[in-house]
Amino acid sequence: MKNLWNDADAEKMVADYAKQGVRRDLALRVYTTRLLGGEPRLVLHGGGNTSCKTKATDLVGDEWDVLCVKGSGWDMAVIEPQGLPAVKMGALLKARALDTLSDEDMVALQRSNLIDPASPNPSVETLLHAFLPLKFVDHTHSTAILAIVDQENSKALVKTVFGDKMGYVPYIKPGFELAKVAADVFDADPSVEGLILDKHGIFTFGDDAKQAYDRMIHYVTIAEDYIAKNGKPQATKAALPVKLAKASDIAPTLRGAVAVARGEGRFDRMISDFRTSDAIVDFINSARIAELAGRGVSTPDLSIRIKTGPMAVPAPDADKLGDYKAAVRSHVEAFAKDYRAYFETNDALDDVKRTMLDPMPRLTLVPGLGMFGHGRTLKDAKIASDVGEMWIEAVRGAEAIGNFQPLSKADLFPLEYWSLEQAKLASNKPKPLTGQVALITGGAGAIGAATAKLFAANGAHAVIVDLDPAKAAEAAKAAGNNSIGVGADITSPAEVRAAFDKAVAVYCGVDILVSNAGAAWEGRIGEIDDALLRKSFELNFFAHQSAAQNAVRIMLEQGTGGVLLFNTSKQAVNPGPKFGAYGLPKAATLFLSRQYALDYGAYGIRSNAVNADRIRSGLLTDAMIASRSGARGVSEKEYMSGNLLGQEVTADDVAQAFLHQALAERTTADVTTVDGGNIAAALR
Repeated sequence: MKNLWNDADAEKMVADYAKQGVRRDLALRVYTTRLLGGEPRLVLHGGGNTSCKTKATDLVGDEWDVLCVKGSGWDMAVIEPQGLPAVKMGALLKARALDTLSDEDMVALQRSNLIDPASPNPSVETLLHAFLPLKFVDHTHSTAILAIVDQENSKALVKTVFGDKMGYVPYIKPGFELAKVAADVFDADPSVEGLILDKHGIFTFGDDAKQAYDRMIHYVTIAEDYIAKNGKPQATKAALPVKLAKASDIAPTLRGAVAVARGEGRFDRMISDFRTSDAIVDFINSARIAELAGRGVSTPDLSIRIKTGPMAVPAPDADKLGDYKAAVRSHVEAFAKDYRAYFETNDALDDVKRTMLDPMPRLTLVPGLGMFGHGRTLKDAKIASDVGEMWIEAVRGAEAIGNFQPLSKADLFPLEYWSLEQAKLASNKPKPLTGQVALITGGAGAIGAATAKLFAANGAHAVIVDLDPAKAAEAAKAAGNNSIGVGADITSPAEVRAAFDKAVAVYCGVDILVSNAGAAWEGRIGEIDDALLRKSFELNFFAHQSAAQNAVRIMLEQGTGGVLLFNTSKQAVNPGPKFGAYGLPKAATLFLSRQYALDYGAYGIRSNAVNADRIRSGLLTDAMIASRSGARGVSEKEYMSGNLLGQEVTADDVAQAFLHQALAERTTADVTTVDGGNIAAALR
């Protein structure tokens, strides 16, 4: 592994932070923490920590000896000094004399001795850092180190690889007990330059930041070299179908299979992230992949991301996709059954009250294709995929030099169901559309953009489709929540299909369609050009049908229902003069919505429409408002608020109606009027 220390970069960081009053040692602690955090083979999504013993001044000016240690929630790759909260060393060192200390009391001890009470919680391994006497301490979950410690003979192998330079610590759950045992190992031989924690990772330390960092890179490189020199050929490859299906062929099926059923047709859906590379596929194609996946995670921290380990499914045959859907669901059911048994068996061993997490896999391995990470958000799904790549590297290394033997699931359970993690469940309530994907046509217009923003604020990932790709991207950025913009002419079936394919490529499915795009042309119906009327039908009817067909195709593959939402307009039920070219296809779209409700209700797919009027948008421009209000002899304000409520209706009001219909799980074939009150346009 390459050593990335650079004297000039280090000194620049010291100088930059000195302007903010940050001490030299803490600035260098930040520098090397970022170096470690930027290497995924060492640190991945919270799996590691660093510390520095220094001094800090409290609010009343008293100076204390402190441990600045990585705080909860901070990414080591981009950490700032405030991500290393200062904890008073005296209290931490006194704790070593205790016989026992619960996790809750340990956290209370650490928080009560923070210099800044607003700081994040210090790492669960704070005491281990404190009990080691050297100034700088680094901890990572190096994949090469894991390949060595995930062996049945790990203690002997550590001795073979590192000699007497590294101390060996048997596996103990992170916390007070591990801190005491690790400190005892160091005290037994203070000449060691680091500690290897069985089934867990590596600690190195030094009198300065560079020494601790250099030692980390040095011993990880020794491990990498040992694996490279002593590795044996990989196991036999599995046979693959002659005609392998594409990832997009199975993504909605797999995503639907891992959704958590809540009963009565309701689901907590997942977002899935497909990941592939030559290295990933080469490993997953092993004939033993199901066996290896079943053994578990390469380090206990991964259980927070991918539960007890990955799920392996068969390679998909392109000619037998119908059978494949059943096979995938069978594998998911088996995984969930095993997980429930794992929970029930281990939960029964004590009187602690726990809430079982959902039993669905978070990482699926598909021979011939790659892997899918699953999570309630795209971020979580991508994290699962990232973790999957490092799991593969660790297991590949372990199998090369021996046999992958990670921590037993009985020992894994206390970490996955750590009491402090359980306490977070009650406060970690997802938003109502979390886990769902909403594709919105006309997404960069006033109504589409407002709808995308509202849906994203309620947890959905929005796929904003618009004729102008730049505006679609801009609207996606404004919506946030990892939404995406897609340029497409929705009157082209091929481009509509491509937009849905993009949604599948990014999120692996679609749950909500907001078919919103439209445009109006004026003229008396008996005189309007036939080509213009057909053009209006293409945009205001057939484009809705094309979008709905694609949405239903994906929803049926997912098997978790869904909802189609159509913008039908007041013109569908209360036509205005010279607007027949617009009203006729809109009326057809209203009945299209009801037909979908009729034909697909049995599959849990709902279909509703919004009947809106007088919304400032690309369809009703400022110029049109001025013209119409002038023709009626009223002000623009009077024209826009000419309804029973006497209030102007906005794009945000229409978005609220779409959101209501998306959330109303027992409502279908509905038409919601959003016009401030117009009896002539009311359906009932």
